[in-house]
Amino acid sequence: MAERPFKADAIDEIIHGRLRLGVVAYLVSVRSATFSELREAVGATDGNLSTHLKKLEDAGYVAVDKSFNGRKPQTRLALTETGRGAWRGWLNQMQALQTAAAAGG
Repeated sequence: MAERPFKADAIDEIIHGRLRLGVVAYLVSVRSATFSELREAVGATDGNLSTHLKKLEDAGYVAVDKSFNGRKPQTRLALTETGRGAWRGWLNQMQALQTAAAAGG
């Protein structure tokens, strides 16, 4: 039997969730983003976004920088090189899935 180009277990589950996918897709297109900018971009609540960012941070995909702008706390987020590599891997898997589907299975 020929090796299949697509393997469901090869999909990065850390990225694949809808909200985390949105976060990574947004961050890959910008150098960095504030928490509020990202929250608006992905349409999440503070708590929900925080939970998903923690998972991405724990995986080494997102770097979190906390600072103050005057007296106001500001969280800035950026995709790491590991995160960029994971994004490319996820895109490759989606392409393999599309190719397999177009070939009829």
